[in-house]
Amino acid sequence: MIEVKNLYKSFGEHHVLQDISVSFEPGKINLIIGGSGSGKSVLTKCMVGLHPIERGSVKYDGKEFTTMNFKQKKEIRKDIGMLFQASALFDSLTVEENVLFPLEMYTKQTRKEMLERVDFCLDRVNLENANKLYPAELSGGMKKRVGIARAIALNPKYLFCDEPNSGLDPFTGIVIDQLIQEITKEYNMTTIVITHDMNSVMETGENIMFLYQGKNWWQGDNHEIVKADNKELSEFVFASKIMKQFRNA
Repeated sequence: MIEVKNLYKSFGEHHVLQDISVSFEPGKINLIIGGSGSGKSVLTKCMVGLHPIERGSVKYDGKEFTTMNFKQKKEIRKDIGMLFQASALFDSLTVEENVLFPLEMYTKQTRKEMLERVDFCLDRVNLENANKLYPAELSGGMKKRVGIARAIALNPKYLFCDEPNSGLDPFTGIVIDQLIQEITKEYNMTTIVITHDMNSVMETGENIMFLYQGKNWWQGDNHEIVKADNKELSEFVFASKIMKQFRNA
């Protein structure tokens, strides 16, 4: 579990996050939604220590992260997997080498053990024959799956996904959603997904946080969201054609 309490973050005079308190639960898809500039990415960067915070706390399974020193934070980060919006693969490295990267950085495994782990992770995302390919040879969906394989290489307790469906066609987006959902349940990870994809919200949103002007404006699940009595949330949700279809069904 990841717990955020009374978190504040500003850049100069611009108050990006104001008194954010939220819990993200293990074994669930925890979604962060909100309009552009609402603070979604800033919140996740604060949670992993990329942005210092003015006030508040972030706890990983009860351990206070914000007051840890560099070495202590590094130990927590070993348990964090990251899936970036654009996959962020190293173009000059093969698929195998991309998935190897965190293993070489954080573990003392033998080469044989690391390669076995790479094969396992690629097999888990249905890319068992892609080891020697380069990112330029992959489709958008395949790049996302390599990104997921790399993110789970260290068997993380926590998984952060930034717009995992960005740039994908609807069918491939559903495949990626299902894969993230499967591995979350399989490994009982605390998975946090930033998304604008309302189909993802409706299909996987077990714990949804709506950020509005830097505040936690609403929290609930995918069954409650379409019935929520919240003006700003409704305006955000029903701006999507997909959500209009759900409302009129």
